[in-house]
Amino acid sequence: MTSSRPSQQAPAVTAGWTRRRVLSVAGGAAAALALAACGAPSSAPPGQNAPSGASGAAGGGSGSKVVIGVGGQTLLTYMAATLAEQLGYYKEEGVDVELQDLQGGSKALTAMLGGSTQVTCGYYEHTIQMQAKNQSIKAFVDMGLSSGLALIVAPKNEGSIKSIGDLKGKNVGVTAPGSSTDMFVKYLLSKNGFQPTDAAVSAIGAGSSAVAAVQNNQVDAAVMLEPDISVLAKQLGKQPVILEDVRSVEGLKEVFGTDSWPSACLYAKTDWLQQNEDTGKKLARAIKRTLDYISQHSGQEIADKMPEKFSGGDKAQYAKVIDDLKKTLSKDGKFTQDGVEAVLKTQRVANPEVGNKDIDLSKTYTNDYVSA
Repeated sequence: MTSSRPSQQAPAVTAGWTRRRVLSVAGGAAAALALAACGAPSSAPPGQNAPSGASGAAGGGSGSKVVIGVGGQTLLTYMAATLAEQLGYYKEEGVDVELQDLQGGSKALTAMLGGSTQVTCGYYEHTIQMQAKNQSIKAFVDMGLSSGLALIVAPKNEGSIKSIGDLKGKNVGVTAPGSSTDMFVKYLLSKNGFQPTDAAVSAIGAGSSAVAAVQNNQVDAAVMLEPDISVLAKQLGKQPVILEDVRSVEGLKEVFGTDSWPSACLYAKTDWLQQNEDTGKKLARAIKRTLDYISQHSGQEIADKMPEKFSGGDKAQYAKVIDDLKKTLSKDGKFTQDGVEAVLKTQRVANPEVGNKDIDLSKTYTNDYVSA
C-alpha cells in the first residue's frame, strides 16, 4: 500500500521559539476551551440506540441524516468539523449533518460503537486501539498532522524537572487515563529508557480544570494543548517550561521521527462506510473543502465564521490561536504511511492493549473517500 506524503510540512506553531532540551512556550491570553480526552473504551455500553432520523445507526442502512459525535467541539484540533457546518459545506455536498458535542474522545467513540451516532470526529489512534480489540473502524479523512501535545512542568518543579527521567516517581496530569495525553507520557518514558509506569498519571481534564491543576501545583507536570497553555501563561505571568513539544514539524521529527502524526479525523465503523459509501465521500469532500478554506484564510476570517461562544469572549486572541495552530492541520485530508506508522509505534510502546498484536494499518484508514 502506498500513500503520498503531505504536500506541505507543518511549520513551527509560533514564530521565534527557540528549541532546546527544555523549551518555553510563547505566552499570551487565550479563551479557555475544553480539550477532549481520547481514551478508547473496550466496547460499546448497553442500551444505546440511534437517535430519531439517524442513518445507518447500527452499522448499516441508509438515510438523509448523519450524526457526528465530536470529542470536544470547541477544541481547535476539531475545528474543521464545525467550520464545515458554518460554511454550509455539508449541505452543499447533499448530506444532512448533526454535530453532537460529546466533550470527550472516549465518549464520542463509545456513542458510535453503541449506535447513537454514525461517525466520530476523534483521534486516528482509536482505529488502531479498536482493531486490537477485534472491532473494525476506519478513518476516512484526516484533519491534523500533529496531536498538538506539549509536556509542561508545574511551577514548583521548574528547577528540578529538567528531563524526561526526572519524571520518575512524579505525578503527571493528563486529560484522562488511557487518553492521548496519557499515551504521550508513557511513550516519552519508554523512548528515554524508562518504564511507562515510572510516572503516575492523574486526570485533570482540560480547559480551566487543567490550567488550575498546573497553576496550583496539584501535579508535578502535565500534558496540555492550546489554548490551555496560553491561558496558563497568562495566569502565571510568565512562560511555562516545556520538556517536549510535538506541535511543530521539528518536534514531531525529534519525538516520533516523522513530519506527520495523524490526529483529528473522521472515522466510522467499517461496515457503515461500506454501506454508506456515497455519504462517506460527501463528508470527506466537505472536510477537504474546509481544510482548503482554512489554509487560504486568516485566523480572523476563520474566527468570524465560528460560533461566537467558541471565542470565550476574546475573538482577537481566538483568531491568533487559530493562526498559530492551523499550520499543523492537514492540507489535503490524506493520511500518510509514515504518519500512521508513527501512531502505531506510539501505541505499541504506550498501550499494552495494542502491544505486539498484529495490526493491519490498511484496515484502519483510507484515502479513497477524500480522493473521490
